[in-house]
Amino acid sequence: MSYLTQMLGLTVQNFLSAATGISVAFALVRGFARRGDGKGLVGNFWADITRITLWVLVPISFVIAMVFAGQGVIQNFDAYKTVNTLETTAFQQPKNGADGQPLKDDKGQPVMEDATTKTQTLAMGPVASQEAIKMLGTNGGGFFNANSAHPYENPTALVNLLQMIAIFLIPAALCFTFGRVVGDMRQGWAVLAAMTIMFVIAVAVITPAEQAGNPLFASLGVDQVGSALQAGGNMEGKELRFGINASSLFAAVTTAASCGAVNVMHDSLTPLGGMVPMVLMQLGEVVFGGVGSGLYGMLIFAMLAVFIAGLMIGRTPEYLGKKIEVREMKLISIAILVTPVLVLAGTAVAVIATAGKAGIANPGAHGFSEILYALTSAANNNGSAFAGLSANTPFYNGLLALAMWLGRFAMIVPVLAVAGALAAKKRLPVTSGTLPTHGPLFVSLLIGTVLLVGLLNYVPALALGPIVEHLVLWK
Repeated sequence: MSYLTQMLGLTVQNFLSAATGISVAFALVRGFARRGDGKGLVGNFWADITRITLWVLVPISFVIAMVFAGQGVIQNFDAYKTVNTLETTAFQQPKNGADGQPLKDDKGQPVMEDATTKTQTLAMGPVASQEAIKMLGTNGGGFFNANSAHPYENPTALVNLLQMIAIFLIPAALCFTFGRVVGDMRQGWAVLAAMTIMFVIAVAVITPAEQAGNPLFASLGVDQVGSALQAGGNMEGKELRFGINASSLFAAVTTAASCGAVNVMHDSLTPLGGMVPMVLMQLGEVVFGGVGSGLYGMLIFAMLAVFIAGLMIGRTPEYLGKKIEVREMKLISIAILVTPVLVLAGTAVAVIATAGKAGIANPGAHGFSEILYALTSAANNNGSAFAGLSANTPFYNGLLALAMWLGRFAMIVPVLAVAGALAAKKRLPVTSGTLPTHGPLFVSLLIGTVLLVGLLNYVPALALGPIVEHLVLWK
Protein backbone atom coordinates (compact mmCIF):
# COMPACT_ATOMS: atom_id res chain seq x y z
CA MET A 1 0.00 0.00 0.00
CA SER A 2 1.08 3.59 -0.52
CA TYR A 3 2.12 5.68 2.46
CA LEU A 4 -0.98 7.86 2.01
CA THR A 5 -3.27 4.83 2.00
CA GLN A 6 -1.69 3.49 5.16
CA MET A 7 -1.94 6.81 6.99
CA LEU A 8 -5.42 7.93 5.91
CA GLY A 9 -6.96 4.47 5.58
CA LEU A 10 -5.42 2.01 7.98
CA THR A 11 -4.28 4.41 10.72
CA VAL A 12 -7.70 6.03 11.02
CA GLN A 13 -9.26 2.59 11.44
CA ASN A 14 -6.62 1.68 14.01
CA PHE A 15 -7.74 4.61 16.15
CA LEU A 16 -11.46 4.12 15.57
CA SER A 17 -11.46 0.39 16.28
CA ALA A 18 -9.63 0.95 19.57
CA ALA A 19 -11.93 3.83 20.55
CA THR A 20 -14.98 1.71 19.71
CA GLY A 21 -13.90 -1.10 22.04
CA ILE A 22 -13.28 1.33 24.91
CA SER A 23 -16.65 3.02 24.29
CA VAL A 24 -18.48 -0.31 24.53
CA ALA A 25 -16.60 -1.12 27.76
CA PHE A 26 -17.63 2.24 29.22
CA ALA A 27 -21.26 1.60 28.24
CA LEU A 28 -21.26 -1.69 30.16
CA VAL A 29 -19.46 -0.19 33.18
CA ARG A 30 -22.00 2.66 33.28
CA GLY A 31 -24.72 0.01 33.30
CA PHE A 32 -23.35 -1.18 36.65
CA ALA A 33 -22.77 2.34 37.98
CA ARG A 34 -26.21 3.78 37.15
CA ARG A 35 -28.62 3.95 40.09
CA GLY A 36 -31.54 2.90 37.93
CA ASP A 37 -33.92 5.50 36.50
CA GLY A 38 -35.68 3.01 34.25
CA LYS A 39 -34.35 4.60 31.06
CA GLY A 40 -31.27 2.40 30.60
CA LEU A 41 -29.02 5.24 29.38
CA VAL A 42 -25.36 4.25 29.03
CA GLY A 43 -23.77 7.34 27.49
CA ASN A 44 -23.23 9.00 24.13
CA PHE A 45 -21.13 7.05 21.64
CA TRP A 46 -20.00 10.13 19.69
CA ALA A 47 -18.87 11.90 22.85
CA ASP A 48 -17.07 8.80 24.12
CA ILE A 49 -15.24 8.00 20.89
CA THR A 50 -14.17 11.64 20.44
CA ARG A 51 -12.83 11.99 23.98
CA ILE A 52 -11.06 8.63 23.87
CA THR A 53 -9.36 9.43 20.57
CA LEU A 54 -8.33 13.00 21.42
CA TRP A 55 -7.40 12.62 25.06
CA VAL A 56 -6.12 9.05 25.31
CA LEU A 57 -5.10 7.41 22.04
CA VAL A 58 -3.55 10.33 20.14
CA PRO A 59 -1.38 11.74 22.97
CA ILE A 60 -0.05 8.35 24.13
CA SER A 61 0.56 7.25 20.52
CA PHE A 62 2.53 10.42 19.88
CA VAL A 63 4.79 9.79 22.87
CA ILE A 64 5.29 6.13 21.96
CA ALA A 65 6.07 7.02 18.32
CA MET A 66 8.73 9.53 19.43
CA VAL A 67 10.36 6.93 21.69
CA PHE A 68 10.27 4.33 18.92
CA ALA A 69 11.85 6.73 16.43
CA GLY A 70 14.55 7.57 18.95
CA GLN A 71 15.33 3.87 19.30
CA GLY A 72 15.74 3.32 15.56
CA VAL A 73 12.27 2.55 14.22
CA ILE A 74 12.31 4.30 10.85
CA GLN A 75 10.02 7.27 10.18
CA ASN A 76 10.31 8.81 6.71
CA PHE A 77 8.60 9.21 3.37
CA ASP A 78 11.56 8.05 1.28
CA ALA A 79 11.30 5.75 -1.70
CA TYR A 80 12.55 2.18 -1.27
CA LYS A 81 16.35 2.08 -1.32
CA THR A 82 18.53 -0.31 -3.33
CA VAL A 83 21.82 -0.91 -1.53
CA ASN A 84 24.94 -2.99 -2.17
CA THR A 85 25.27 -6.01 0.09
CA LEU A 86 28.48 -7.16 1.75
CA GLU A 87 28.47 -10.41 -0.17
CA THR A 88 26.86 -11.97 -3.21
CA THR A 89 23.56 -13.66 -2.37
CA ALA A 90 22.57 -16.84 -4.18
CA PHE A 91 18.90 -17.72 -4.58
CA GLN A 92 16.46 -19.43 -6.90
CA GLN A 93 13.85 -17.72 -9.01
CA PRO A 94 11.17 -18.91 -11.48
CA LYS A 95 12.53 -19.36 -15.00
CA ASN A 96 10.71 -17.53 -17.78
CA GLY A 97 10.19 -18.76 -21.33
CA ALA A 98 10.64 -16.84 -24.57
CA ASP A 99 7.19 -15.30 -24.12
CA GLY A 100 8.17 -13.91 -20.72
CA GLN A 101 5.80 -16.23 -18.88
CA PRO A 102 7.02 -18.56 -16.08
CA LEU A 103 7.87 -22.06 -17.28
CA LYS A 104 6.20 -25.05 -15.61
CA ASP A 105 7.15 -28.72 -15.56
CA ASP A 106 4.86 -31.63 -16.43
CA LYS A 107 3.37 -31.50 -12.92
CA GLY A 108 2.43 -27.85 -13.23
CA GLN A 109 5.16 -26.68 -10.84
CA PRO A 110 7.27 -23.62 -11.75
CA VAL A 111 10.74 -24.35 -13.14
CA MET A 112 13.40 -22.71 -11.00
CA GLU A 113 16.86 -21.44 -11.95
CA ASP A 114 19.89 -20.31 -9.97
CA ALA A 115 20.49 -16.59 -9.68
CA THR A 116 22.73 -14.22 -7.70
CA THR A 117 22.56 -10.61 -6.64
CA LYS A 118 24.85 -8.06 -4.98
CA THR A 119 22.04 -5.65 -4.14
CA GLN A 120 19.07 -5.61 -1.81
CA THR A 121 15.94 -3.46 -1.74
CA LEU A 122 15.19 -1.93 1.65
CA ALA A 123 11.65 -0.77 2.42
CA MET A 124 11.18 2.72 3.85
CA GLY A 125 8.15 4.53 5.25
CA PRO A 126 6.46 6.18 8.27
CA VAL A 127 6.83 3.13 10.47
CA ALA A 128 7.15 4.59 14.00
CA SER A 129 3.84 6.47 13.79
CA GLN A 130 2.04 3.39 12.45
CA GLU A 131 3.68 1.13 15.01
CA ALA A 132 2.56 3.21 17.99
CA ILE A 133 -1.19 2.91 17.44
CA LYS A 134 -0.73 -0.62 16.09
CA MET A 135 0.44 -1.66 19.56
CA LEU A 136 -1.48 0.76 21.78
CA GLY A 137 -4.77 0.02 20.04
CA THR A 138 -4.04 -3.74 19.95
CA ASN A 139 -4.44 -3.70 16.16
CA GLY A 140 -1.35 -5.63 15.15
CA GLY A 141 -1.08 -5.11 11.41
CA GLY A 142 2.64 -4.77 10.74
CA PHE A 143 4.11 -2.23 8.35
CA PHE A 144 6.44 -4.96 7.11
CA ASN A 145 5.46 -8.52 6.28
CA ALA A 146 7.72 -9.82 9.05
CA ASN A 147 5.82 -7.57 11.48
CA SER A 148 7.62 -6.94 14.79
CA ALA A 149 10.37 -9.38 13.84
CA HIS A 150 11.62 -6.83 11.28
CA PRO A 151 14.64 -4.81 12.47
CA TYR A 152 13.17 -1.55 11.12
CA GLU A 153 9.94 -2.16 13.05
CA ASN A 154 11.42 -3.63 16.23
CA PRO A 155 15.14 -2.80 16.28
CA THR A 156 16.15 -3.15 19.94
CA ALA A 157 15.35 -5.10 23.11
CA LEU A 158 13.97 -1.89 24.64
CA VAL A 159 11.55 -1.37 21.74
CA ASN A 160 10.51 -5.02 22.03
CA LEU A 161 9.71 -4.47 25.72
CA LEU A 162 7.90 -1.19 25.07
CA GLN A 163 5.77 -2.82 22.37
CA MET A 164 4.59 -5.47 24.82
CA ILE A 165 3.90 -2.83 27.48
CA ALA A 166 1.94 -0.76 24.95
CA ILE A 167 -0.22 -3.77 24.09
CA PHE A 168 -1.21 -4.30 27.75
CA LEU A 169 -1.25 -0.64 28.81
CA ILE A 170 -4.88 0.32 28.14
CA PRO A 171 -6.47 -3.11 28.84
CA ALA A 172 -4.81 -3.15 32.28
CA ALA A 173 -5.62 0.50 32.97
CA LEU A 174 -9.29 -0.07 32.18
CA CYS A 175 -9.53 -2.46 35.14
CA PHE A 176 -8.72 0.47 37.44
CA THR A 177 -11.14 2.65 35.49
CA PHE A 178 -13.84 0.05 36.08
CA GLY A 179 -13.20 0.07 39.82
CA ARG A 180 -13.29 3.85 40.00
CA VAL A 181 -16.51 4.22 37.99
CA VAL A 182 -18.44 1.65 40.06
CA GLY A 183 -17.09 3.18 43.26
CA ASP A 184 -15.12 0.17 44.50
CA MET A 185 -11.49 -0.16 43.44
CA ARG A 186 -11.39 -3.69 44.84
CA GLN A 187 -13.62 -4.79 41.92
CA GLY A 188 -11.03 -3.58 39.44
CA TRP A 189 -8.23 -5.30 41.33
CA ALA A 190 -10.18 -8.58 41.29
CA VAL A 191 -10.62 -8.48 37.51
CA LEU A 192 -6.96 -7.54 37.03
CA ALA A 193 -5.85 -10.37 39.33
CA ALA A 194 -7.83 -12.95 37.36
CA MET A 195 -6.34 -11.71 34.09
CA THR A 196 -2.79 -11.68 35.50
CA ILE A 197 -2.98 -15.20 36.96
CA MET A 198 -4.16 -16.69 33.66
CA PHE A 199 -1.50 -14.79 31.73
CA VAL A 200 1.30 -15.98 34.02
CA ILE A 201 0.11 -19.57 33.59
CA ALA A 202 0.15 -19.16 29.80
CA VAL A 203 3.73 -17.83 29.82
CA ALA A 204 4.76 -20.63 32.17
CA VAL A 205 3.51 -23.17 29.60
CA ILE A 206 4.73 -21.69 26.32
CA THR A 207 8.28 -20.84 27.47
CA PRO A 208 9.33 -24.36 28.64
CA ALA A 209 7.60 -25.84 25.59
CA GLU A 210 9.85 -23.76 23.32
CA GLN A 211 12.95 -24.30 25.47
CA ALA A 212 12.46 -28.09 25.19
CA GLY A 213 13.25 -27.94 21.49
CA ASN A 214 12.39 -30.55 18.89
CA PRO A 215 12.77 -34.23 19.86
CA LEU A 216 13.42 -35.16 16.22
CA PHE A 217 16.57 -33.03 16.31
CA ALA A 218 17.58 -34.61 19.62
CA SER A 219 17.32 -38.07 18.05
CA LEU A 220 19.85 -36.92 15.45
CA GLY A 221 22.30 -35.86 18.14
CA VAL A 222 21.70 -32.12 17.74
CA ASP A 223 22.58 -30.16 20.88
CA GLN A 224 19.55 -27.99 21.79
CA VAL A 225 20.68 -26.98 25.28
CA GLY A 226 21.04 -23.25 25.84
CA SER A 227 24.56 -22.03 26.55
CA ALA A 228 26.82 -19.02 26.12
CA LEU A 229 27.34 -20.05 22.50
CA GLN A 230 23.76 -20.78 21.44
CA ALA A 231 20.18 -19.94 22.38
CA GLY A 232 19.10 -23.57 22.55
CA GLY A 233 15.54 -24.85 22.33
CA ASN A 234 13.26 -24.44 19.33
CA MET A 235 14.71 -21.47 17.46
CA GLU A 236 12.85 -22.09 14.20
CA GLY A 237 10.95 -18.96 13.17
CA LYS A 238 12.54 -16.81 15.87
CA GLU A 239 14.86 -13.82 15.79
CA LEU A 240 18.26 -14.64 17.28
CA ARG A 241 18.36 -11.21 18.95
CA PHE A 242 15.20 -12.02 20.94
CA GLY A 243 15.70 -15.72 21.65
CA ILE A 244 13.30 -18.14 23.31
CA ASN A 245 12.16 -16.14 26.33
CA ALA A 246 11.39 -12.80 24.68
CA SER A 247 9.75 -14.52 21.72
CA SER A 248 7.56 -16.74 23.90
CA LEU A 249 6.54 -13.79 26.06
CA PHE A 250 5.64 -11.70 23.00
CA ALA A 251 3.55 -14.54 21.56
CA ALA A 252 1.58 -14.81 24.80
CA VAL A 253 1.13 -11.03 25.11
CA THR A 254 -0.09 -10.48 21.57
CA THR A 255 -2.69 -13.26 21.73
CA ALA A 256 -3.81 -12.58 25.29
CA ALA A 257 -4.64 -9.12 23.99
CA SER A 258 -6.38 -8.96 20.62
CA CYS A 259 -3.28 -7.51 18.98
CA GLY A 260 -1.83 -9.92 16.44
CA ALA A 261 1.57 -8.25 16.17
CA VAL A 262 4.28 -10.94 16.22
CA ASN A 263 8.04 -11.10 16.66
CA VAL A 264 8.07 -14.88 16.18
CA MET A 265 6.38 -16.95 13.50
CA HIS A 266 3.66 -18.82 15.38
CA ASP A 267 3.50 -21.59 12.77
CA SER A 268 7.03 -22.58 13.84
CA LEU A 269 6.19 -22.93 17.52
CA THR A 270 6.15 -26.40 19.07
CA PRO A 271 2.70 -28.06 19.25
CA LEU A 272 2.13 -27.10 22.90
CA GLY A 273 3.82 -23.74 22.38
CA GLY A 274 1.49 -23.00 19.48
CA MET A 275 -1.52 -24.18 21.46
CA VAL A 276 -0.99 -21.48 24.09
CA PRO A 277 -1.65 -18.51 21.75
CA MET A 278 -4.57 -20.44 20.29
CA VAL A 279 -6.11 -21.07 23.71
CA LEU A 280 -5.58 -17.47 24.83
CA MET A 281 -7.65 -16.35 21.84
CA GLN A 282 -10.26 -19.07 22.30
CA LEU A 283 -10.90 -17.92 25.86
CA GLY A 284 -12.41 -14.86 24.21
CA GLU A 285 -9.27 -12.75 24.58
CA VAL A 286 -10.28 -11.74 28.09
CA VAL A 287 -6.79 -12.20 29.56
CA PHE A 288 -6.27 -8.42 29.36
CA GLY A 289 -7.71 -8.64 25.86
CA GLY A 290 -8.13 -5.86 23.36
CA VAL A 291 -8.64 -2.25 24.40
CA GLY A 292 -12.13 -2.29 25.86
CA SER A 293 -13.09 -5.67 24.47
CA GLY A 294 -10.98 -7.47 27.08
CA LEU A 295 -12.76 -5.71 29.94
CA TYR A 296 -16.30 -6.13 28.69
CA GLY A 297 -15.55 -9.76 27.78
CA MET A 298 -14.27 -10.44 31.30
CA LEU A 299 -17.29 -8.68 32.85
CA ILE A 300 -19.55 -10.95 30.82
CA PHE A 301 -17.79 -13.93 32.38
CA ALA A 302 -18.01 -12.26 35.82
CA MET A 303 -21.80 -12.04 35.50
CA LEU A 304 -21.89 -15.68 34.44
CA ALA A 305 -19.73 -16.57 37.45
CA VAL A 306 -22.12 -14.89 39.93
CA PHE A 307 -25.04 -16.61 38.19
CA ILE A 308 -23.40 -19.99 38.71
CA ALA A 309 -22.61 -19.09 42.32
CA GLY A 310 -26.21 -17.99 42.84
CA LEU A 311 -27.45 -21.37 41.62
CA MET A 312 -25.11 -23.14 44.04
CA ILE A 313 -26.16 -21.17 47.13
CA GLY A 314 -29.80 -20.72 46.19
CA ARG A 315 -29.81 -16.91 45.90
CA THR A 316 -30.74 -14.51 43.14
CA PRO A 317 -27.40 -13.68 41.50
CA GLU A 318 -26.18 -10.11 41.85
CA TYR A 319 -23.12 -8.33 40.57
CA LEU A 320 -22.29 -4.86 41.89
CA GLY A 321 -25.81 -4.48 43.19
CA LYS A 322 -27.55 -5.38 39.92
CA LYS A 323 -29.63 -8.53 39.67
CA ILE A 324 -28.60 -10.90 36.87
CA GLU A 325 -31.90 -12.26 35.64
CA VAL A 326 -33.28 -14.27 32.72
CA ARG A 327 -32.94 -11.53 30.07
CA GLU A 328 -29.35 -10.80 30.99
CA MET A 329 -28.42 -14.47 31.01
CA LYS A 330 -29.87 -15.00 27.53
CA LEU A 331 -27.84 -12.07 26.22
CA ILE A 332 -24.71 -13.26 28.05
CA SER A 333 -25.11 -16.73 26.54
CA ILE A 334 -25.32 -15.24 23.06
CA ALA A 335 -22.23 -13.11 23.64
CA ILE A 336 -20.22 -16.11 24.89
CA LEU A 337 -21.35 -18.48 22.13
CA VAL A 338 -20.78 -16.15 19.17
CA THR A 339 -17.07 -16.82 18.70
CA PRO A 340 -17.11 -20.61 19.36
CA VAL A 341 -19.84 -21.01 16.76
CA LEU A 342 -17.89 -18.94 14.23
CA VAL A 343 -14.58 -20.70 14.93
CA LEU A 344 -15.83 -24.28 14.99
CA ALA A 345 -18.36 -23.95 12.18
CA GLY A 346 -15.82 -22.07 10.04
CA THR A 347 -13.16 -24.72 10.69
CA ALA A 348 -15.61 -27.48 9.80
CA VAL A 349 -16.47 -25.76 6.51
CA ALA A 350 -12.80 -25.22 5.69
CA VAL A 351 -11.73 -28.83 6.29
CA ILE A 352 -14.66 -30.14 4.24
CA ALA A 353 -14.51 -27.72 1.30
CA THR A 354 -12.05 -28.45 -1.51
CA ALA A 355 -11.00 -24.79 -1.60
CA GLY A 356 -10.29 -24.91 2.13
CA LYS A 357 -8.13 -28.03 1.94
CA ALA A 358 -6.23 -26.60 -1.03
CA GLY A 359 -4.65 -23.97 1.24
CA ILE A 360 -3.04 -26.52 3.57
CA ALA A 361 0.72 -26.76 3.10
CA ASN A 362 1.29 -29.13 6.04
CA PRO A 363 -1.11 -32.11 5.93
CA GLY A 364 -2.21 -33.87 9.08
CA ALA A 365 -2.66 -32.51 12.58
CA HIS A 366 -0.60 -29.39 11.94
CA GLY A 367 -2.61 -28.52 8.86
CA PHE A 368 -5.78 -28.78 10.93
CA SER A 369 -4.16 -26.54 13.57
CA GLU A 370 -3.40 -23.95 10.90
CA ILE A 371 -7.06 -23.77 9.87
CA LEU A 372 -8.29 -23.77 13.48
CA TYR A 373 -5.83 -20.99 14.33
CA ALA A 374 -6.89 -18.91 11.32
CA LEU A 375 -10.58 -19.03 12.27
CA THR A 376 -9.77 -18.49 15.95
CA SER A 377 -7.65 -15.45 15.14
CA ALA A 378 -10.24 -13.97 12.77
CA ALA A 379 -13.32 -14.51 14.94
CA ASN A 380 -11.55 -13.09 18.00
CA ASN A 381 -10.18 -10.13 16.01
CA ASN A 382 -6.54 -10.99 16.69
CA GLY A 383 -4.84 -11.11 13.31
CA SER A 384 -1.85 -13.34 13.99
CA ALA A 385 -1.57 -16.51 11.94
CA PHE A 386 -0.12 -19.96 11.51
CA ALA A 387 1.27 -18.66 8.25
CA GLY A 388 1.78 -22.08 6.70
CA LEU A 389 -1.85 -21.84 5.57
CA SER A 390 -2.28 -20.22 2.15
CA ALA A 391 -5.13 -17.97 3.23
CA ASN A 392 -4.93 -15.31 0.50
CA THR A 393 -7.57 -17.01 -1.65
CA PRO A 394 -11.18 -16.02 -2.41
CA PHE A 395 -12.41 -18.81 -0.14
CA TYR A 396 -10.38 -17.86 2.93
CA ASN A 397 -10.63 -14.11 2.33
CA GLY A 398 -14.41 -14.40 2.35
CA LEU A 399 -14.64 -16.88 5.23
CA LEU A 400 -12.21 -15.02 7.50
CA ALA A 401 -13.72 -11.62 6.69
CA LEU A 402 -17.16 -12.92 7.71
CA ALA A 403 -15.70 -14.35 10.92
CA MET A 404 -14.00 -11.02 11.72
CA TRP A 405 -17.14 -8.99 11.11
CA LEU A 406 -19.50 -11.20 13.10
CA GLY A 407 -16.91 -11.89 15.79
CA ARG A 408 -16.68 -8.17 16.49
CA PHE A 409 -20.22 -6.86 16.12
CA ALA A 410 -22.33 -9.92 16.90
CA MET A 411 -20.76 -9.77 20.38
CA ILE A 412 -21.01 -6.00 20.80
CA VAL A 413 -24.80 -6.00 20.24
CA PRO A 414 -25.69 -8.32 23.17
CA VAL A 415 -23.09 -6.60 25.38
CA LEU A 416 -24.75 -3.22 24.76
CA ALA A 417 -28.15 -4.80 25.39
CA VAL A 418 -26.88 -6.09 28.75
CA ALA A 419 -25.53 -2.61 29.53
CA GLY A 420 -28.92 -1.04 28.85
CA ALA A 421 -30.76 -3.65 30.91
CA LEU A 422 -28.45 -3.16 33.89
CA ALA A 423 -28.59 0.63 33.68
CA ALA A 424 -32.39 0.54 33.96
CA LYS A 425 -32.26 -1.52 37.19
CA LYS A 426 -32.03 -0.05 40.65
CA ARG A 427 -28.82 -0.74 42.51
CA LEU A 428 -29.46 -2.98 45.50
CA PRO A 429 -27.70 -2.39 48.85
CA VAL A 430 -25.05 -4.83 50.03
CA THR A 431 -26.34 -7.27 52.67
CA SER A 432 -24.86 -10.12 54.68
CA GLY A 433 -26.11 -12.52 52.00
CA THR A 434 -24.43 -10.71 49.09
CA LEU A 435 -21.66 -12.70 47.41
CA PRO A 436 -18.38 -10.72 47.73
CA THR A 437 -16.95 -10.14 44.27
CA HIS A 438 -13.58 -8.72 45.20
CA GLY A 439 -11.76 -11.43 47.14
CA PRO A 440 -9.64 -14.48 46.30
CA LEU A 441 -12.71 -16.75 46.30
CA PHE A 442 -14.41 -14.75 43.54
CA VAL A 443 -11.15 -14.44 41.58
CA SER A 444 -10.86 -18.24 41.65
CA LEU A 445 -14.51 -18.61 40.63
CA LEU A 446 -14.02 -16.16 37.77
CA ILE A 447 -10.92 -17.96 36.49
CA GLY A 448 -12.70 -21.30 36.72
CA THR A 449 -15.68 -19.95 34.78
CA VAL A 450 -13.45 -18.56 32.03
CA LEU A 451 -11.52 -21.81 31.70
CA LEU A 452 -14.48 -24.17 31.90
CA VAL A 453 -17.05 -22.24 29.89
CA GLY A 454 -14.68 -20.45 27.55
CA LEU A 455 -12.37 -23.35 26.77
CA LEU A 456 -14.47 -26.53 26.93
CA ASN A 457 -16.10 -25.69 23.59
CA TYR A 458 -12.72 -26.09 21.89
CA VAL A 459 -11.28 -29.16 23.63
CA PRO A 460 -12.31 -31.65 20.89
CA ALA A 461 -10.83 -29.40 18.19
CA LEU A 462 -7.62 -28.90 20.18
CA ALA A 463 -7.37 -32.67 20.60
CA LEU A 464 -7.43 -33.09 16.81
CA GLY A 465 -4.79 -30.41 16.28
CA PRO A 466 -1.98 -29.40 18.65
CA ILE A 467 -2.54 -32.12 21.24
CA VAL A 468 -2.32 -35.04 18.83
CA GLU A 469 0.58 -33.33 17.05
CA HIS A 470 2.43 -33.12 20.37
CA LEU A 471 1.78 -36.80 21.09
CA VAL A 472 3.03 -37.82 17.64
CA LEU A 473 6.13 -35.64 17.94
CA TRP A 474 7.07 -36.92 21.39
CA LYS A 475 6.02 -40.55 20.92
